[in-house]
Amino acid sequence: MESLLIWLVTLILVGVIFVPYYLKFRKRQKQDLERRKEAQALGLDKPKGQYPMIDMARCIGCGSCVEVCPEGDVLGIVFGRATIINGQRCVGHGYCEQACPVGALKVGLGDIKTRADIPLMNEYNETSVPGIYIAGELGGLSLIRNAIDQGRMVIRRIVETGTRLSDPGVFDVIIVGAGPAGLCAALSAIQSNLRYIVFDRQEPGGTILQYPRQKLVMTQPVEIPLFGTLKKEEYSKEFLLETWRDIIVKYKLNISVNERVDRVTRDGEHFTVTTIKGNYQAGHVILAMGRRGTPRKLGVPGEDRPKVLYQLVDAQSYQNKNLLVVGGGDSAVEAAVGLGRQPGNKVSISYRQAKFARVKLKNEQRINELITQKKVRPIFNSAVKEIREATVLMKAGEDMIEIPNDYVLIFAGGEPPFKMLTEMGVAFGGEAKPIRPEEAPVAR
Repeated sequence: MESLLIWLVTLILVGVIFVPYYLKFRKRQKQDLERRKEAQALGLDKPKGQYPMIDMARCIGCGSCVEVCPEGDVLGIVFGRATIINGQRCVGHGYCEQACPVGALKVGLGDIKTRADIPLMNEYNETSVPGIYIAGELGGLSLIRNAIDQGRMVIRRIVETGTRLSDPGVFDVIIVGAGPAGLCAALSAIQSNLRYIVFDRQEPGGTILQYPRQKLVMTQPVEIPLFGTLKKEEYSKEFLLETWRDIIVKYKLNISVNERVDRVTRDGEHFTVTTIKGNYQAGHVILAMGRRGTPRKLGVPGEDRPKVLYQLVDAQSYQNKNLLVVGGGDSAVEAAVGLGRQPGNKVSISYRQAKFARVKLKNEQRINELITQKKVRPIFNSAVKEIREATVLMKAGEDMIEIPNDYVLIFAGGEPPFKMLTEMGVAFGGEAKPIRPEEAPVAR
């Protein structure tokens, strides 16, 4: 009798503990499976940038990677193993890699030999042209933290090679781009007593300059050479730009702004860098100019009208307006959110897909909240056909619609500088040459 009672109690305890866990596990797996099928139908299961590479032989399906990912939907547990659900949402935080108890995850670009949109590089970010390095999102990895780390790494590698030039008229390194990667490469060059110069076609700041006012950026603390550590996980655009300006002044960085680089050619033992102002020689070149390049246009009638814009700097400048945002990535959604929060605005957002699936989780939550509040009108499965003086003509599904409009803001990505890289001799993966610019993904 006593033995039967013990078994009964044991079975009850097992049922109380195991059954809820089993039901929760089955529910989560069903949801993840449905999410994966939806992502596959939308073509989002194939990552376009960095993503978690999963070693299925080591994965134990604990779900730690899923829980820590701040973007949501990147990973899920299907049939007891971690799997990529929406690879396009991964921006390279790396929390999943840190959380995996068995080391079954690594965030990276995979085999870049198969990637026609990624320049071929070795472990030091040196391209197929010896002496030309890449730092920052041009190499495929986004996030300011990665850009800073790479800027520091390539300078360290240049120092390790010991191939400095004795000619005082030749720079040890020329850095193209004054964003986080380029500026940190310059700071590292100062630490290593290298002769350097930085060129940028605009003011210092890189992609950060294009962000809307008061946008929060960065997701992890970072260490900047010479300067120290930015300890918070998020800073505003304005704070970061002011920090870079202070650094430039304090350490007297050698930067030439508004000087676009047109060509880089090998000239004997060094490189000749041709800008709009002249020629410069260097032993090494670091390409840190990002992937966005010039804004990509829609190619529709009326796109040359003054009311068409390709970036949003200050949402508060637009009030009581009819506004159309074109695009479905983070930049487009952030613009729609910012404009939708201003008084009197009627904001529409046009996207060619059936839903927002490439955006960060926070942005998805914000845009859905404004859609629910009727402050933003989504027009899915749509395309702009003509931009008229006071309206925009669009195809939405099978219908043609015309909506009132004061301004159109287009966020269709940018033309990556692949042609310039190819002319330098830099090789890409895939079919021996890079994909067409209009097909290239833009790192977020």
